[in-house]
Amino acid sequence: MRLLVVGGDRVDAGKTTFSVGLLERLGGVGFKPRAGNDYWFDHDDYHRAVEDGRLYGKDAKRLAEASAGSFAPEDLNPVHRLWRPSPGPDAGLVGRANRGFVLDRVVESFVVNGGADVPDSARRTLPIDDAPTVESVAELDAITRRLHLPAFEGFADRVRDIEVDHGDALVESYGDVALPIDGLDFDAVAVVEPGRMRAYDGERFLRACEVAGGSAREGRLEVHTGAVTDLADPKATASLPALRGADRRDPAAVARAYADAYDDLLAVAER
Repeated sequence: MRLLVVGGDRVDAGKTTFSVGLLERLGGVGFKPRAGNDYWFDHDDYHRAVEDGRLYGKDAKRLAEASAGSFAPEDLNPVHRLWRPSPGPDAGLVGRANRGFVLDRVVESFVVNGGADVPDSARRTLPIDDAPTVESVAELDAITRRLHLPAFEGFADRVRDIEVDHGDALVESYGDVALPIDGLDFDAVAVVEPGRMRAYDGERFLRACEVAGGSAREGRLEVHTGAVTDLADPKATASLPALRGADRRDPAAVARAYADAYDDLLAVAER
């Protein structure tokens, strides 16, 4: 079985908490094709990884810990982007106002934003001295075609290979993006937001992604979840109770609390 978990809200939808509980329920392996964190707001997570000469975030770490088998976060997350706050309304090459793209890890390679303030700790521990530097959207697009898109294509094959050894696969998206990777089919899709999970038939959800326009394959336009759910009806809807911090960090506690939602999602996947 292959499941997709996406967010109905841009921030803090609860995708990773939902995902680790589902992995506790099913076994299998959880994947995060794209992820990112902020040098300022996620500084502990950034510092923990960079001091080891690595770049990954807490979501990929939680998925790795909850997965069957032994995986590093980078095994399950081929592309990770580091952000940091930036003054003024200009978002730079990509991103939002007051937040700027610093660098990407693409599998084991790095891409640096030439106009960004790269933290000294990243310069000291990450192998970025000879990494490609981009200073325009056109240069970033070219690097994306050369590095990012092949990484995603290869990662779809990796998901299939790992399924053979470890069974069920769960793919978690980022933000409120409906499709984080192309080239995979899904038995069901969970759209998660605070207090609610909606379960969709996987084939119909992917068809709605195509109709909504853009895809991970094209690498240009991200389809947001709201545009897709406007075109497809959920097969089931379930409440998600609020959880205390200790329970959110415990996959077994999440699995118990969200058991009814997982029952509904799996019933859709098995139809």
